[in-house]
Amino acid sequence: MTTDYIAINHWIGQGVRVLDLGCGDGSLLAHLIETRNICGYGLEIDPTSIHTCISKGLNVIEQDVNSGLHNFSDNAFDSVIMTQALQVMRYPHLVLDEMLRIGRECIITFPNFGHWRTRSDLGFRGRMPVTEQLAYQWYDTPNIHFFTYSDFEALCCQRNIRILHRQCISQGVIDRCLKKVWPNLFTETAIYHLSR
Repeated sequence: MTTDYIAINHWIGQGVRVLDLGCGDGSLLAHLIETRNICGYGLEIDPTSIHTCISKGLNVIEQDVNSGLHNFSDNAFDSVIMTQALQVMRYPHLVLDEMLRIGRECIITFPNFGHWRTRSDLGFRGRMPVTEQLAYQWYDTPNIHFFTYSDFEALCCQRNIRILHRQCISQGVIDRCLKKVWPNLFTETAIYHLSR
């Protein structure tokens, strides 16, 4: 189980209704069904991932989040989750608004583009970084918004979104020690639990 799954698991109540946006192969959804006994649904556009979800017995809807979530009523879910996908959305701020319209709470994870390794690759090598979290070349990356931990918190403040919990994930020993002092520089993955 990944570190972000552990954090998400703690923030999801027993037996609640959950929508996982961009659910991929359904691993997180299956995990939450097993450990938290949730009533879960996934949204996905990749046919292979949809097939994998169906083969696992998961409820999945083929839908592009960029087209909106108008087919879901207000407060239809207790929690709406989006892991590692906000940066690929055309209008992340509108996706956040929709997530908090259809869910009482939402959980977001994203790569922090302010991490020191990302900065050093760009600053010293003059090249866009390729890391474990950002595993694409500049020409084939699905990431269209490069934002940092601090950028995201500023967006939440502007849109009156409450940060219930946050967790900063770092792999290196030094990063794990220093992320409390300077999270924008030493956080690789940011996880947020949000509400209105």
